[in-house]
Amino acid sequence: MSLPNYYQDPNVLHINRIPHHAYFIPFQKGQTPNQLEREKSNQFTLLNGEWHFNFYESLHDLPDNFLNTTFAHKILVPSNWQTQGFDTHQYTNINYPIPFDPPYVPHNNPCGVYQREIDFELKPNKRYLLNFEGVDSCLFVYVNDEFVGYGQISHSTNEFEITKHLKQGKNSLVVVVLKWCDGSYLEDQDKFRMSGIFRDVYILEREQNYLQDFFIQYQLSEDLSQAHLSVETQFTNQPEEVHFQLFDPQGNLVLDQTSGHFSAKICNLVLWNAEAPTLYTLQLSYQTEIIEQKIGFRQIQVKNGVLLFNNKPIKFKGVNRHDSDPKTGYAISREQALIDLRLMKEHNINAIRTAHYPNSPWFTELCDQLGFYVIAESDIESHGSSAVYIESPENSIFLNVPNPNKQEEIRQQAVDNFCYFARDPNFKDAILDRNIANVERDKNRTSIIIWSLGNESGFGENFEAAARWVKERDRSRLTHYEGSIYQHSQYQNDLSNLDLYSEMYPSTERLDEYFAEPNNRKPFILCEYSHAMGNSCGDMEDYWQTFQQYAGSCGGFVWEWCDHAPLRPNSDKYGYGGDFGETLHDGNFCMDGLVSQHRIVHSNLLEVKNVNRPVRAELKEGKVWLKNHLDFTNLADYLTVHYCLSENGETVQKGQLLVNCESNQTACLPLELPTSSEKLQILTLDYRLREGSALLAKDHYLGFDQLVLSEKMVKPELPSRPQAVIFVENIANGWQIINGEYRYHFDKLKGIFTAIEKNGVPMIEQPLDFNIWRAPTDNDRLIREFWQKAGYDKCYTRAYSTSLSQDENGVKIVAECGIVATAQSRILTLKVVYHILPSGEIELNVQAKRPTHLPFLPRFGLRFFLHKANHQAEYFGYGERESYMDKHHLAKLGRYQTTASENHTAYLKPQENGSHFGTHYLQLPNLTVTAEKPFSFNFSPYTQEELTAKTHSYDLVESDSTVLCVDYKMSGIGSNSCGPSLKEQYRLNEENFDWKVKIIL
Repeated sequence: MSLPNYYQDPNVLHINRIPHHAYFIPFQKGQTPNQLEREKSNQFTLLNGEWHFNFYESLHDLPDNFLNTTFAHKILVPSNWQTQGFDTHQYTNINYPIPFDPPYVPHNNPCGVYQREIDFELKPNKRYLLNFEGVDSCLFVYVNDEFVGYGQISHSTNEFEITKHLKQGKNSLVVVVLKWCDGSYLEDQDKFRMSGIFRDVYILEREQNYLQDFFIQYQLSEDLSQAHLSVETQFTNQPEEVHFQLFDPQGNLVLDQTSGHFSAKICNLVLWNAEAPTLYTLQLSYQTEIIEQKIGFRQIQVKNGVLLFNNKPIKFKGVNRHDSDPKTGYAISREQALIDLRLMKEHNINAIRTAHYPNSPWFTELCDQLGFYVIAESDIESHGSSAVYIESPENSIFLNVPNPNKQEEIRQQAVDNFCYFARDPNFKDAILDRNIANVERDKNRTSIIIWSLGNESGFGENFEAAARWVKERDRSRLTHYEGSIYQHSQYQNDLSNLDLYSEMYPSTERLDEYFAEPNNRKPFILCEYSHAMGNSCGDMEDYWQTFQQYAGSCGGFVWEWCDHAPLRPNSDKYGYGGDFGETLHDGNFCMDGLVSQHRIVHSNLLEVKNVNRPVRAELKEGKVWLKNHLDFTNLADYLTVHYCLSENGETVQKGQLLVNCESNQTACLPLELPTSSEKLQILTLDYRLREGSALLAKDHYLGFDQLVLSEKMVKPELPSRPQAVIFVENIANGWQIINGEYRYHFDKLKGIFTAIEKNGVPMIEQPLDFNIWRAPTDNDRLIREFWQKAGYDKCYTRAYSTSLSQDENGVKIVAECGIVATAQSRILTLKVVYHILPSGEIELNVQAKRPTHLPFLPRFGLRFFLHKANHQAEYFGYGERESYMDKHHLAKLGRYQTTASENHTAYLKPQENGSHFGTHYLQLPNLTVTAEKPFSFNFSPYTQEELTAKTHSYDLVESDSTVLCVDYKMSGIGSNSCGPSLKEQYRLNEENFDWKVKIIL
């Protein structure tokens, strides 16, 4: 027996599948119908566990008797078969992992056959529904050797009635799952491609005439104090009366009604929002069944171009979330999801976009109860169509031959290709069906306030039909689809059914442009921004400031929540694209999370947390003012302010306060500030949760502000040093300077110190050279090409002239130097003055000139190779985690201790990490560095060359030395791995700059 060709026929989406409907679990009357404890329902039979399994490299290897074949393996359900030792992982972002040949898929289409026995006691006058909440990519279902049905849409429920196929006692259930089907062309999401039954499987016992669907709807009064509530019910055979009971948030019965269509007025409403997720309880009962649904009353609308929630403008502090785990793949339990939700709450995230498919149906029930705004997205992404070949000119390599400029034609053809499925009539039903599945299943979820038609699939008639259906079915929510910005050359988009204007990864300047145009009347939402790949999120504060400028900006959703890194084959190490034998892959582009695959918090998330803090402080006219950035909560009810006044890092006063300040209002902090002094005075305000909540403990840390009251440089305490007579000797190509216990070797050809000794012990293990290179971050992946073309990665220092003079104040060496690279023009011109003092200290004064046509510098500074014993450091700067000029809002200015190992951040793909911005001084056992102005430094067991060369953190080899980089400036981090270029103000792009630094050995 062979499988029918449904899997390559876009006209066959489902066979015998029950129509899409609202998710709910019926209980037997007399039970407590808690939807989040569905396993306790007498009418719910969970089929998870160990199933028999056979895997075939191709469906054409499937034996004729596959329903009764011998099974060689067992597999856990739910799971992905790639995580269970079958097939291989593959990560690809845009490119389809199969030929672009819709609706056809390869003959070598891997196939899994699942089988288990069900011992079942059938009851008379009952019906039995078999549910699969997630199967990738399609499934054929058989019960007792009889075909039951076929379905697709990997992340939506496929439900089949199996009553007539069941028998008393033992029953055989067989499910055949294919890796690819025609639906796979609409499931080209940026993720590891995994297969199998990855969500729960269960049987529901229902009445003969059972309640198949219901839709809870309401209209709120203008002042939001009353609601007209209605419930539309649908039974399988004929309408029935239902007993409705509504309980208020305290459990008191509010309404009791028996009717075929519930309709009632509710007064004195307590509204739902993400800060206070207050829920009512609706119970529906009929015959022997009782069903419970939580209801939150809220209103979302657009007025005058502003998104309003409960009549107030709000900002989404959101994140995109995939279902992902390094060991369980797409199979995510409630416990795993709660870890994510708790971490999000802990880090001031209030919104989730289900990227790019519906989550498990219980996930948004958790969001209802725990307080998150949700964009619920349909299971659609087809951006691989934009990657197919486009005719391009064959350009000449010769400079005397002009080349045609076809860039605009190529761009438009890519857009047209992008819109392939959005316009192909063969896929119209599939796109509509996936949107219907999304809306119908979750239409009763309070937390869902926006329906998203899908992701990155262009635009055309098919999405217009989907948007029209969604608006007709549910006018209480807003509609979103970023792909609508793409205009096919042969079609004019109709955007009338989309409520929001959406872009991904625009610059802040793009928002400025949008709101400068008066005809733009839709709220602007960033469905993806601040791409969190590797060391990233350097632009969060700039985005936040821009969001605050415009009422029509409703915030955005960081891409993305977690890194994706499964275990490598036969290894305890984790991998990304290319680590699993794939020839087509997108490398570490899947390592773009705010947390690691193990949910270890990255510095990116800490930056997001403090940027999104619920309150901000400002120093104005000698007073501290607090702005409450909560949307519905008084500060005094939410948090306590813990203040600490410090001078040069030492606490001189502290205490805590409650501040009465309504949402989005400002209040003066009742705190007397000291007069300014000659010390660095900082007022640090820590914000802590006043009372615990479902996910957060009392006194949970919400964020901080630091206000500098008097700006001074903090100097380290140093012992007095003896003055010595300095002697200078000429040596080959240089000078040897002897200063008591110190000995310096200066190279006149390079213009740098090649050796420094103290009492015969080397203080540096390699020459003290200038340094402009950094191990490229993931955000440097584009600018890196320019850096390398200019020779930044292979440059060196040379001297054009050197001179030495000596007086009672010490020895001065003046070196005219250049930083150069083979085959490239000079990168920097330097005038360097080294002043060796009688105390042995070195004062360094650098005047630098940079050609403006060259790309901005990664950094400029000095690199020390120190003895391994120099592995501990104290510094006064931004810490304790890494900080950069555009990414330091996670860090406090203060005094810290660290080691080279502790200071290293082990990104799976090695890159620049562990720098500290705004440093006043740095002190090691045998080295102190100070400067006239704050500087940056990096302290590591690894060289930047090692970090650049290696592709995995576990392959790094420590340097024989401790590596210290002291920088005049380090360019910012940004988010250019998939986002705008680094802002000008965060680039080391000066044409001329001076740097004065003191080295004390």
